[in-house]
Amino acid sequence: MSQFTQPPQSPQPQQPYAPAQTPGLRPARNGLGISALILGIIGAVSGLIPFLFWLAGILGVIALILGLVGRGRVKRGEATNKGATTFGAVLGLIALILSVVGAVITFKAVGDAVDELDRAVSDTTASAAPKAGDTGSGKNKGKGSGGNEKPDAGKALEAGDSAVYDDDLTVTVGDATSYTPDSFAAGHTKGNKAYRIAVVIENAGKEKFDSALVNVEARAGKDGVNAEQIFDGKVGEGFSGTVLPGKKVTVQFAFDAPADAKNLTVEVNPGFTYDATQWDLKL
Repeated sequence: MSQFTQPPQSPQPQQPYAPAQTPGLRPARNGLGISALILGIIGAVSGLIPFLFWLAGILGVIALILGLVGRGRVKRGEATNKGATTFGAVLGLIALILSVVGAVITFKAVGDAVDELDRAVSDTTASAAPKAGDTGSGKNKGKGSGGNEKPDAGKALEAGDSAVYDDDLTVTVGDATSYTPDSFAAGHTKGNKAYRIAVVIENAGKEKFDSALVNVEARAGKDGVNAEQIFDGKVGEGFSGTVLPGKKVTVQFAFDAPADAKNLTVEVNPGFTYDATQWDLKL
């Protein structure tokens, strides 16, 4: 009887295995340093634009705080990006400085603009200049007013008198004379009377004057009813264009008044920044 003999088996290869992880090793926490660097760059660039000072200030504060906290992590060995955290904190400080400079520039520019706007919209007052050869009327008669007195707020000027404004703009309104509108006139009512006046604007100042904003209105009679302006081929065009320094312009106006009206009150306003002046014209 034969005996079975098992053949020798080859040894099995050893399976590879992963080395055991070193206990206590943590990944680096570099997020704060990276955030500080990014925000610092954006804040510093924003600080170069003065009116973005507020954005530069906010980002600068955040970048500075994140950078300082990130450096603390580096010292404790929790982070490895010392350069990024330091540079981010420095950029945050630079952004803060630029935000302060931008705020000063912006506020100064706004203040200058407001002052300029105040000067532009402030009313330009007028002085009364009597017509040539006149020594004044009423209380001033015979005293030689010389054309430098402020007009009485409750009293209108007379025909031929001039209103001289602070910027040396002079407005003169002449006498009211009877006028016959043509057959195609607008603004004239049958039964009323039409009167024509000349308004002269002289620019004795140093700056050119835009006459397009000049407004001329009138009221008639003791009741002060509105005197409608008449438009035809000769009158009604109004002021337009620019009056250069040393030049003057004359425009004819016509107004419709009740037949029994004894006076015509004409009001001339040279523009939004001027006080309006009135003339009381006898009819």
